[in-house]
Amino acid sequence: MGPVKLEKVVFALNGRRHEVAGADVHPGTTLLEFIRTRTPFTGTKLGCGEGGCGACVVLIATYNPTKDEVTEFSASSCLTLLYNINLCSVITTEGLGNTKDGFHSIQKRMAGFHASQCGFCTPGMCMSIFTSLANADKSKKPEPQKGFSKLTVSEAERAFSGNMCRCTGYRPIVDACKSFASDVDLEDLGLNVFWKKGDKHADVSKLPAYTLGGGVCTFPDFLKSEIKSSLHHLNDDSDVTISREGWYHPKSIEQYYDLLNSGLFSDCPVKVVVANTSSGVKGYKDQDLYDKYIDIGDIPELSAIWKKDGGIEIGAATPISKTIEILEQEAGSKSSPNGSVVFRKLAEHMSKVATPFVRNTASIGGNIILAQKYPFPSDIATILLGAASTVRLQVYSQTLEVTLEEFLEQPPSDPSTLLLSIFIPHWASDSQKESKVIFETYRAAPRPLGNAVSYINSAMLGHVSQKSSGDLVLSNLRMAFGAYGTEHAIRATKVEQHLNGKVLAPSVVLEAVQLLRETVVPMEGTSHAEYRVSVAVAFLFSFLSPFAKGIKGPGKNPSIGSASSSDTDDPCNLPLSSRRDTVSSGDHKPVGEPIKKYAVELQASGEAVYVDDIPAPKNCLYGEFIYSTQPLAYVKNIKFKPSLASEKVLTVVSAKDIPSGGQNIGSSFMFGDEPLFGSPVAEYAGQALGVVIAETQRYANLAGKQVVVEYDTKDLKPPILTVEQAVQNNSYFEVPPGKYPKQVGDFSKGMAEADHKILSTEVKLASQYYFYMETQTALAIPDEDNTIVVYSSSQYPELAQNVIARCLGIPFSNVRVITRRVGGGFGGKAFRSFTVATAAALCAFKLHRPVRMYLNRSTDMIMIGGRHPIKAYYTVGFKSNGRITALHLDILINAGISPDASPLMPDTMMSGLKKYNWGALSFDIKVCKTNNTSKSVMRAPGDTQGSFIAEAIIEHVA
Repeated sequence: MGPVKLEKVVFALNGRRHEVAGADVHPGTTLLEFIRTRTPFTGTKLGCGEGGCGACVVLIATYNPTKDEVTEFSASSCLTLLYNINLCSVITTEGLGNTKDGFHSIQKRMAGFHASQCGFCTPGMCMSIFTSLANADKSKKPEPQKGFSKLTVSEAERAFSGNMCRCTGYRPIVDACKSFASDVDLEDLGLNVFWKKGDKHADVSKLPAYTLGGGVCTFPDFLKSEIKSSLHHLNDDSDVTISREGWYHPKSIEQYYDLLNSGLFSDCPVKVVVANTSSGVKGYKDQDLYDKYIDIGDIPELSAIWKKDGGIEIGAATPISKTIEILEQEAGSKSSPNGSVVFRKLAEHMSKVATPFVRNTASIGGNIILAQKYPFPSDIATILLGAASTVRLQVYSQTLEVTLEEFLEQPPSDPSTLLLSIFIPHWASDSQKESKVIFETYRAAPRPLGNAVSYINSAMLGHVSQKSSGDLVLSNLRMAFGAYGTEHAIRATKVEQHLNGKVLAPSVVLEAVQLLRETVVPMEGTSHAEYRVSVAVAFLFSFLSPFAKGIKGPGKNPSIGSASSSDTDDPCNLPLSSRRDTVSSGDHKPVGEPIKKYAVELQASGEAVYVDDIPAPKNCLYGEFIYSTQPLAYVKNIKFKPSLASEKVLTVVSAKDIPSGGQNIGSSFMFGDEPLFGSPVAEYAGQALGVVIAETQRYANLAGKQVVVEYDTKDLKPPILTVEQAVQNNSYFEVPPGKYPKQVGDFSKGMAEADHKILSTEVKLASQYYFYMETQTALAIPDEDNTIVVYSSSQYPELAQNVIARCLGIPFSNVRVITRRVGGGFGGKAFRSFTVATAAALCAFKLHRPVRMYLNRSTDMIMIGGRHPIKAYYTVGFKSNGRITALHLDILINAGISPDASPLMPDTMMSGLKKYNWGALSFDIKVCKTNNTSKSVMRAPGDTQGSFIAEAIIEHVA
């Protein structure tokens, strides 16, 4: 029986058949890349490339010919590989509605509820909402009133969970989605164009009409027929010719190992995938191209579910969302009452892992393999470890069953080790000892409700019983901790042994805390190490406090009868926060009227054209920055590691390629210029050193990861990285006298009047990344007679023209800069966009070919900068009644390497502060020059920092 190589991919896209021969598309091509480069559809966007923002969400539908059943789910097209969707149907926002065929009610309601501003995220929002509606309408819920779906309000609020919006705020998007809900009170919805606020006649007939089921065919009949006719071929296990490259699709474990033994992969790496979602995990993304992939997703044994007396066994290729569904079913099943507590808690916790459109494709086994091979902070591995799970492995002809703990401690697995399944045991209450099962899981993360990697996670399980004295005793404890800066999740065995069988007196709990501190020890270099340890202690205390004697804790104080369900109020089940609307009196019409924004339907349908949506011109090349990783160093040499990605490099453009008469300039404003490239000295980490050119953006991005830069710091002073170092070195940017704010009153007199004084107290505010949904992008097209056209996502195209012309050494009139719309800016597309536009223009000018640059999210975050970080010391005097009489501030602003707009910050910062009456106000503000990325204007520049300082002082005084 030979290994199967997939020779072609057949699928439907918005109802039309597509067939792609294996030789025509690289096996590493994502669905998003194919849609955007090989089809006319550009509504599906690239935001983060990690499955974390939702801009790329599409609906994928599969068909089961045996059951004649279609299954729809949302997925991240930026992670889904094209070869993964063979015989699937894909719907993008253009497939819902468009200008020609008419807009879908989702798109119309997004417009009518003011749920879109820049519009870059809107197509993904529409697809998440549509998928939720389609699945809800297929359920067995009662038929809704005409015009509504079977979706409920609570489900509507979660319909686009994981989709990010940086402009609008989520309230109008929630309202647009809730307008479809069967149990919605239409009068509770926010401002819209369909009726006036307070209108007593708000009814569904005034909304764009909705057809139950969504009104869109998600799986065309021709593809169903093709699947049915190919059933015989799909089940044919005869030998197939082995190719030297491509996508392999074994249908059995035997075929998988035949493939490994074929010798195909002896001289090159192979990537084993189910859904490829690991490529979106920061720190574990692909560092090079793979020419060979093995897709194990269709091996039946890996997707099987076995319900056993002792628990439930789940195939390793089962999607996380399907795993959640199975656990919820088992938790509510009468056939498994013992497992209800454990299964319910596991399902609740897994629902906070990643985003719905990642969970729909990501496999539970893939998550565990990632945690076993790398120090990946997996929530799933930790909670399954706490639940005493075991795993079944296949190593060639040998099948092994080991505990998850043993598997995590093994050396990193390779393709010869195949994870078959995960077994989660029932945890039975002991009726003879009158004990009950208790199980809790915890996580601390930047976004605790999901879509964020945990700082630390934990799972704790055991039995609780009551002694004759009435005291509660814990036994059979399992305590797992992970993600705190460890190689893998671990069990706190010393803590377990210490607590087992003991009455939880304060001294016992205190010793357990000390033992836990000795156990949870983050690796060197882990960020926020002490915080993670303290949170671990808090988790332990939260778990123990309901059963401890003489300790009042945050948990409940359950009796033995309720200990089986030590539940807490889950924020996921809470309604959204209340809203307060301000209704215009109508005296100043049309000001305050809910007027629909221009072209929102175009944004929702994906027809609105952003820079990266412009079709690539013939012979277009793609660029990615090579940037410095050193804050201050001579650049001696740039070379590439031997790799597949390095072979895709066509050329590198750097400072030496700037035309005669041109300048090394990448940005400019009234206070000075900033160089395009660091040459011969890189002045900060993140400074551009050159641009690597390749035939696709993916090739260019991966080639950029192969760069090796040789540095030399001889004869250079140490870099200035902090404002304190800037003060020591007298490193400042000058603030023009006309831009420096004026002081108020006599500070000394004001302090003399004060009854109380707070002296020289520090307040700090860190930088903030712009996080526009569309990263920096530009398309440069050379034209006749030394002219050039540059499409730039810029908030300041006229100054971009200036910078490009000066760099190329050509007249301003020879440069045409076009900006139609921007996918989010917040100030980051003002001066900081010039570097990308200028670099693309230089590359196109040199190579005489169009050049497109679309920064990946990581490069964008490293190079572009953000809000100005500040450090301030305040001295304030105030009366006993709270009235402030005097304030003095010493403020240090970290401006980075170039002035940009930083000299304007003192004035805008003081404007924010002067919202309050400080009596007398004096200050000394220094704009510090440091070896960091230039900081620039960002959403209320200066005012934000000034208001922050003011509020900190007011709170301190209060």
